[in-house]
Amino acid sequence: MGTERLTLFSPQGRRILRLYHLYRVTIGLVLVLLVSSDLHSDLMTMSNPQAFTYGAWIYLILNILAAVLLQNPRHEVSVLALAVLDVSLLSALFYFAGGTPSGIGNLLIVAVAIANVLLRGRLGFLIAAVAATGLIYLTFYLSLANPQASSQYVQAAALGTLCFAAALLVQGLTRRLQDSESLARQRAEEVANLEALNAQILQRMRTGILVLDPQDRVLLANQGALELLGQTELTGERLAPRCPELLKALQRWRDNPTLRPGNFQAAPDGVMLQPSFASLQHGVKQDTLVFLEDISQIAQKAQQLKLASLGRLTASIAHEIRNPLGAISHAAQLLQESDALEGPDLRLAQIIQDHSRRMNLVIENVLQLSRRRQAEPQLLDLKYWAHRFASEFRTSLPPHQSVHVATQGSSLQTRMDPNQLIQVLTNLVQNGLRYSAKRHDEAQVWLRLFRDEASDLPVMEVLDDGPGVPPDEVQNIFEPFFTTESKGTGLGLYISRELCESNQARLDYREREEGGSCFRIVFAHPRKLA
Repeated sequence: MGTERLTLFSPQGRRILRLYHLYRVTIGLVLVLLVSSDLHSDLMTMSNPQAFTYGAWIYLILNILAAVLLQNPRHEVSVLALAVLDVSLLSALFYFAGGTPSGIGNLLIVAVAIANVLLRGRLGFLIAAVAATGLIYLTFYLSLANPQASSQYVQAAALGTLCFAAALLVQGLTRRLQDSESLARQRAEEVANLEALNAQILQRMRTGILVLDPQDRVLLANQGALELLGQTELTGERLAPRCPELLKALQRWRDNPTLRPGNFQAAPDGVMLQPSFASLQHGVKQDTLVFLEDISQIAQKAQQLKLASLGRLTASIAHEIRNPLGAISHAAQLLQESDALEGPDLRLAQIIQDHSRRMNLVIENVLQLSRRRQAEPQLLDLKYWAHRFASEFRTSLPPHQSVHVATQGSSLQTRMDPNQLIQVLTNLVQNGLRYSAKRHDEAQVWLRLFRDEASDLPVMEVLDDGPGVPPDEVQNIFEPFFTTESKGTGLGLYISRELCESNQARLDYREREEGGSCFRIVFAHPRKLA
């Protein structure tokens, strides 16, 4: 794992450089004030007071110019030259002020320490070497001019050692600080990336997720929750006016968390939802986490189990009933061909033959249901598909029957097995034409395709102008073997609904105000896998 090095071009490096400028200018001002007030002669044993005065003014002026011109250096060499110049000027002032008793050597240690914050490695130690060399050599020259200065060697050597110690210590601390900051920055980036990833996953989940505050106000709602509840925006809204059924389930859970919340529908035409709840504790504040699951997948699995059981049953029926039924039908056919039978007996044989064929048709339909292959959903453009289906279906219609198609919207897509959708629509259209012919000489069926505004799901309605379904029979029309026709098996609508549910679509019946029947198919979202 690499660490980001503190450089002059980073914001932190530039802040330190500005502080370095401010420090040098401040030291220059203090020295100028000392020489202007003649206090330097009283505080220091000067070896050359006049040179010290000129040196103080030169130090201040050069540092002001450096602060103005080197605010944003482009090369590290500029800072190196600035540090060497600073140490050199301070060394000269150290010499003019009389050596170690002046205290200027302490300023050299501070200058070396600050320079090593900006200049790492050998460059930093170079500044320490320049400062230490200046202290020792200038002390040597002072001892030549003033023998009493020979006692300053130990102090000068100590100051030179402190320069190297300051460089080593500052570089070590700076390295540790930079490593810590780099690690913290990396952890912060990882946390930010994980947060962004979690937010993206949360929004793409088909499971609905809501976060509610204690006043049942929505703090967060992912896209899945908005689609399942048929809403466009919930954040900041109270739950009661938007989804009272969910609020009732939440209140029942709060009264007794051990009970499993019941299923509900957010809208009359919406999907069946299964909620689950969890508490989120934030100090003294307690929010509620809500999960919403579309139980159509669970219903699909139950449907597959039911069909598997039905398959085993029909296999037994085919073996135990179909063979004897074939023998009965064959015997009735032979009786009809006999010359010994009279008219009433021939009529009885015909009844046996007709009912045998009807029972065989029932068995064939049940076998077709049980042997139905697994759904293989494909992405379908329903607008194109509906026109193609109607065009192909019209080719087999007699002159007095017709099928019309009306579509709304440019893009209406879903995932469904096209062969099973053909089977469903063929059954619904044939039923509609048959009932329309009971009231009109011209039998008509309309296919109406549009997008539901509440759920944003594609919908297809099969409409006819027949007598409609009596209100007391509506709840039974999708039950197996329920029929109002003497020759019907009662399995057409049942199989159609089963095929829709296996593709996560819904088939329902609706009354028409102008009369007739309306069978509505609400298709699944195109991103949902069946």
